[in-house]
Amino acid sequence: MLISALRKSCSSALSIVFALILAGCSSLTGKPAAPPTPVAVVQKPKIGLALGGGAARGFAHIGVIKMLESQGIVPDFIVGTSAGAVVGALYAGGNDAYAIQKIAIQLDEKIFADWTLGGRGLLKGEALQDYVNQQLNKRPLEKLNKPFAAVATDLNSGERVVFRTGDTGTAVRASAAVPGVFQPVQFRGHTYVDGGLTSPVPVQAAREMGADFVIAVDISSQANGQPIDSISAILWQTTTIMGGIISKNELRDADIVIRPKLPYVKSWDFTARHEAVLEGERAAQAALPAIRQKLGR
Repeated sequence: MLISALRKSCSSALSIVFALILAGCSSLTGKPAAPPTPVAVVQKPKIGLALGGGAARGFAHIGVIKMLESQGIVPDFIVGTSAGAVVGALYAGGNDAYAIQKIAIQLDEKIFADWTLGGRGLLKGEALQDYVNQQLNKRPLEKLNKPFAAVATDLNSGERVVFRTGDTGTAVRASAAVPGVFQPVQFRGHTYVDGGLTSPVPVQAAREMGADFVIAVDISSQANGQPIDSISAILWQTTTIMGGIISKNELRDADIVIRPKLPYVKSWDFTARHEAVLEGERAAQAALPAIRQKLGR
């Protein structure tokens, strides 16, 4: 009986082994297993930062950049008009917000006062051009740390022009050449003036550069309540009125619009730079929940 039991046990064991071998052979010779379902990769949106014009109110851009940087929101593309072109060029050139703020604190606006006796503008604008190039070690637009563009207006055709290559200081000067204040800029066979005449907050240019998500910073002043007691004030007021009408359409294409509250900061008042930076920080902080929500963060 013992021998019979052993035979049955061995027979059962052999059957199991044989079955396992057959199963193994089946898996080797049968159809290959289906590949695992690929995991969908969510592509990070390309962020564009569109910095609008507003002369001395442009210090608010620094505060906005400070707040965004502190939250890890770093743009892939930077576009600037007028004052936004000045700050944008410094930012794209490798300066973080704190470095730009240091530059702003030490800035003496008198260095830009290259007065002219000509009839095309009160200031030449060459001092601004030289200053920007000095800060960026004379690097052209295409050699900056981040993709950057400055927006100007062709005085002859009235068309918006986006500079992405060439001399950075000249492009910024052209973008900031407010008619009547700065002389028009001769560049590449054309005459250029302030980009605010055609694109006060350059959202469209940011899209054209490849931005999927555009954060626009609107620092324009309101026409209502502005003093108009001098030639320069009248010129600023004229630009403000035109810019306000033009910017409404372009701002609709922005994903987020940040508007620092600057009622007491006049476009030509450089003494309120600290307050402008703080207001930029506050406005950007208020916009953070909406930015995070739309970016899915």
